[in-house]
Amino acid sequence: MDEAVERALGRAWVEDAPWRLLTRLTELPDRFGGHAGERRAAEYVAEAFRAAGLEDVSIEPFEVTRWTRGSTTLTVEGDDGDASDGGDHPGRERSFEAAALPYSPACDVTGQLVDADHGTPRELDDRDVEGAIVVASTGTPPTERRRIHRMEKVGHAERAGAAAFVFANHRPGQLPPTGSLHFGERTTIPGVGVSKETGAWLEEYADRGRRARLRVEATTEPAESGNVLGRVGPDTDETVLVVAHYDAHDLGEGALDNGCGVATLLGAVRALAGLELGCGVRVAATGCEEVGLLGSETLAGHLDLDSLRAVVNVDGAGRFRDLQAIAHASDDVAALVESVADRVGHPVDVGRRPHPHSDHWPFLRQGVPALQLHSERPGDVGHWERGWTHTAADTREKADRRTIREHAMLVTLIVRELTRSDVSVSVADVRAGLERAGAEEGMRAAGIWPEEWD
Repeated sequence: MDEAVERALGRAWVEDAPWRLLTRLTELPDRFGGHAGERRAAEYVAEAFRAAGLEDVSIEPFEVTRWTRGSTTLTVEGDDGDASDGGDHPGRERSFEAAALPYSPACDVTGQLVDADHGTPRELDDRDVEGAIVVASTGTPPTERRRIHRMEKVGHAERAGAAAFVFANHRPGQLPPTGSLHFGERTTIPGVGVSKETGAWLEEYADRGRRARLRVEATTEPAESGNVLGRVGPDTDETVLVVAHYDAHDLGEGALDNGCGVATLLGAVRALAGLELGCGVRVAATGCEEVGLLGSETLAGHLDLDSLRAVVNVDGAGRFRDLQAIAHASDDVAALVESVADRVGHPVDVGRRPHPHSDHWPFLRQGVPALQLHSERPGDVGHWERGWTHTAADTREKADRRTIREHAMLVTLIVRELTRSDVSVSVADVRAGLERAGAEEGMRAAGIWPEEWD
């Protein structure tokens, strides 16, 4: 390792600017896509990029459909039968805390509660959900080869005639979860999140044949988001793109998802600014990832994708100690990361299975080699567990300066190596990887299978 790299990594090890950025972001009331807090967050990121030595820093606006959450009310009707056993109370409603999910329509619906367990396609097909309010866990059964995404669940339930969908957190702690129901536009049926504890009651009430009423207030309107752009390194035709989304859901502080990621990105670009790179590096902090990858879709539409050597997506890095690298069907990318990890003696869990649920996707589906840098708590398996993210528990005290610094150093070394290497991926291999994982059915149900692949 040459002296310049050692000096850059030494600076990264004591660098505090990433933590200061994370603090500023999490102090905002929220960073929800298309809202005022997201715009303020973009300004904070742009300031940090300029201070890091990036060139041509700008905030590039793009139009979005902004979704705004109003009140949500979920009540279960009382039992009109005999209450002599003390278990039921005739005519008495019971109310539960619930949070509408982004792009849920406003509604006032009443229907039979139906417990669909995990809400997999097979489980939904085995139940009569016509006109029902379906209750299902946010988790995925251990027998499944892949994570069943919420968009797939609600899409399949909609096709089966359900009136509404209730997602019950599979993690305890009185934490209603959130998460977008669609990419950038309203769904036909409403969806809300409830805690694991509430979900247990709803499952029991479903077994008792109870009906429920769901009322959601929500609006959509034209608005604006923005991508924060900059560059570092030589001005070359061919570049490596490094992205991290700075927006977050409005239920929590968005520290883990993805405040830690954009802080890790900042630490890496500060180090890269002092290194000799094989080609230029484009840097992008993207908006509106959480509501449909809208910032990265816009960015992919504006860039010459043939000039990109690779895209590195820092989504989930910096959260927990063990770094994961998802190479998305590229053996070249996987081998490069493994080589870097071996040289510095730092463990990195390298996987190759592709998935479409983050900012690398608009580039990967068009043949740009992609790497997602992620991290999970020990015991969480295969990018299936959310833990505290997408809930009110996603707060800064769970983050750690040391982890952000270490991951920034690794991102620096990986990106530097990508600027000096040729990597490739084929769309056919990406498609084959998704098909092997059983993802095609769910992507079609969610409306995100690429039309150009058919």
